[in-house]
Amino acid sequence: MVMLYELRIYTMYEGKMEAIQQRFSQHTLMIFERLGIKVTDFWIDQTGLSKLYYVLAYKDMDERQKIWGAFRQDPEWLEVKRKSEEDGPIVENIQEIFMNRASFFTP
Repeated sequence: MVMLYELRIYTMYEGKMEAIQQRFSQHTLMIFERLGIKVTDFWIDQTGLSKLYYVLAYKDMDERQKIWGAFRQDPEWLEVKRKSEEDGPIVENIQEIFMNRASFFTP
C-alpha cells in the first residue's frame, strides 16, 4: 500500500525551543495518539537553528485532512495551545512537505 508521508518543519520564535519540546512531550503527542495521528519520527535541529522536524504517515490526503480537521478543533488541544502561549506564540512558521516513499527503497 502506498502511504502518504508529511514532513513538518517548525521554526520557533527566539527562546521558544524548550516550550515547544515541553508542549509536544507533555501534551501534543498524547493528543496525536488519541486522534490516530501516526508519528514515524522526530528530530531537533543540531546546527543552532530553532527548528523541530517530524514525519507523519497517512493512508492518503483525505485521511490527513480529516485527522488535522479534528485536531484543530479538539478542545484539549485548544486549551493546551492557549495555556502554552500565555507568554506569546511559540511557533513562527510551519512548513509542510508531502511525500511518498521511493519505490526503489525498502526500510
